Amino acid sequence: MAEILAIYPGSFDPITNGHLDLIERGSQLFDRLIVAVLTNLEKNPLFTVPERVEMLRETAHAIPNVSVDTFSGLLVDYARQKQAKVILRGIRAFTDYEYELQMALMNRKLAPDLETVFLMPALAYTYVSSRLVREVYQHGGTVTCLVPPLVEARLHQKVFQGKK
Repeated sequence: MAEILAIYPGSFDPITNGHLDLIERGSQLFDRLIVAVLTNLEKNPLFTVPERVEMLRETAHAIPNVSVDTFSGLLVDYARQKQAKVILRGIRAFTDYEYELQMALMNRKLAPDLETVFLMPALAYTYVSSRLVREVYQHGGTVTCLVPPLVEARLHQKVFQGKK
């Protein structure tokens, strides 16, 4: 049986415990999992792409079949380049489903041999998003249970480095 390579794409700005939950579970479902950080010039990220890649590598280093990479352009082109068979996506709520369904159908149109697999996060992370983590932290709220400790420390450095 051929090895199944899956790609878990996203901006991961920053990585949350919800992302980490999907990475851990995806690594159990597939032979190899590439966590692919999208280089999106239209977004105004808090962390640079190299910072996000570093945080992902540090938080997922103990999972042997997981690697971290970057991509730009169409996900299907990147998946073809890597010879991936699966795109892994997380769905937290109905609003995610609507967007993810459109993306999955477009990807299927562009690459019929590429499957999209949706996973729901653990119940504790169903409301967690990178955007909410950034907002809560920038307004002085605690994100200790929402992100890995490394990410919380990096948030502190990033948000408060110029406010002293």
